[in-house]
Amino acid sequence: MDLAARLRAQIASQGLPPPSASLLTGLTTTRSPPPPLPSLAATAKARLLACDLTGSNLLDMAKLSAFPAGVQDGNVKELVLQRDIHVQVVDIENLSLSRWEQIEELESIERGERTRGRQVVRVADEESSSANGNGNGNGNGNGNGGSERSNAAAGAVANAPGVAQAGRNATHRLVLQDCKGVRVYAAELKRIEGIGVSKTSIGCKMLIRTGTAVARGTLLLTPENCVLLGGKIDAWHDVWLRERMAKLKEAVGAGRDGTSA
Repeated sequence: MDLAARLRAQIASQGLPPPSASLLTGLTTTRSPPPPLPSLAATAKARLLACDLTGSNLLDMAKLSAFPAGVQDGNVKELVLQRDIHVQVVDIENLSLSRWEQIEELESIERGERTRGRQVVRVADEESSSANGNGNGNGNGNGNGGSERSNAAAGAVANAPGVAQAGRNATHRLVLQDCKGVRVYAAELKRIEGIGVSKTSIGCKMLIRTGTAVARGTLLLTPENCVLLGGKIDAWHDVWLRERMAKLKEAVGAGRDGTSA
């Protein structure tokens, strides 16, 4: 088996979208000798996860499957997908949060912060606090104490009532797009680790498995029927973040004025 064929097999084993012949050729022939297979596979993965499924010369479009007819029809009580389908995330919403809480979450993401419940944890602040603890202590005992206090505080935040539960009990609604540009709503039937407004970027790729149910035009997602592949389309994500916050703020303002529910 030649290097291009081995690389294709490696990509397929990871559940990634099928690569085009031009991508495989470009990766395997531009350098002599070529990089090791794991390095080539990592480069191919990064490129595939950052491209647009609806039209990219990095993809073998003929091998990509699309949603079946009727998948968007809300009058169809239920249908079942008959093949694996690669999709990309074009919208995500945490249905467990109020509009204002969604705004706060998006603003924290924009600032590069991590939020846990109502407490904001900045990585830089944690490192600074640890450094100050070591610098101000007298001897090794005080220095280690500062580190231990920092670790204890981080653990307290992670284990605080409601913090872990908020993530486990969240329900997200997504809009997923296939290779033909068809967009379909999807909802978590069971909580899926890795799906979240602060975790899932716009353009993130997913593999929807054969047998996934679609009820009234909505994909019902479980940990067993979908695979989060990752990725991000930066231009899409930035636009989505701005527009999503603008819409939420407009809705919150209209609600306060009494002009809209």
